[in-house]
Amino acid sequence: MTGSPLSGPVPGSENVVPPAGCPLTPMPMTALPLPVPRDLDRPPLDVLAVFAHPDDAELICGGALAAGVDAGQQVGILDLTRGETGSRGTPEIRAREAMDAAEILGVEGRWTSGLPDGALEDSPEARIHLARHLRILRPGLVVTHWRTSRHPDHRAASTLVDSASFMAGLKNLPVEDAPPYRPRTVARATLFRDDAPAPDVIVDVGSVLDRRTAAVAAFRSQFEGAPAAGEVRGGGPERPLEEQVRHHLAREGSRIGVAWGEPYVTEHPLAIPHLGALDVPTY
Repeated sequence: MTGSPLSGPVPGSENVVPPAGCPLTPMPMTALPLPVPRDLDRPPLDVLAVFAHPDDAELICGGALAAGVDAGQQVGILDLTRGETGSRGTPEIRAREAMDAAEILGVEGRWTSGLPDGALEDSPEARIHLARHLRILRPGLVVTHWRTSRHPDHRAASTLVDSASFMAGLKNLPVEDAPPYRPRTVARATLFRDDAPAPDVIVDVGSVLDRRTAAVAAFRSQFEGAPAAGEVRGGGPERPLEEQVRHHLAREGSRIGVAWGEPYVTEHPLAIPHLGALDVPTY
């Protein structure tokens, strides 16, 4: 991660529920302060992972984020909430763990939008709030949760990302300090989701598996000794969480003939210049 040092006070509780149109609240590991007009001169992000809670991005799509960094892409993470209603850890602990995980993945920056954990919704105010983040960070691709989940925040995040991505391109949206911008692509990470359709894309994460594992393990308050977490469940206390995660990664990787893979759905056809560019193993 580039930019300012990953240090500073953890955001206070006064930033948890920002009123509509208020300044964005960056986490202390941010690579750029938000909002200031000069940030619009920075390179746009290639990929922005927008997930409900700290640790969601690492657990669900950490491999693709690390692989993007290694490919020279500008990659960032936006946590919609601070995870303040979670049963394990505290927002302050999770913020420090998020800093460690971001460093491990090597992403350009990590931010939190400060929306309320446990009450995330696709409201008009939340749409404008997230649209402003998207206008400033200007990601080409946004990756987020699959549409269904047992966690209501995950379901809400998926819908909110859709709404805010569209609205960010509207000229008359009441966001005065960043011009209209709309991400080209919204993709959904479907690892652990047996109810999702067959993936449109599977990313080979074999070269970054160790970093992916380390980034997840950085959230010790959430995952240390836990047999289940978030979308990962059902393995029983005798089956460690990491083993369950690797089982899913191996299953997805086997679809494309590699050891470890992460699945993604775009819900739109993928464009290729000619059939020779189609790299799909038939046998």
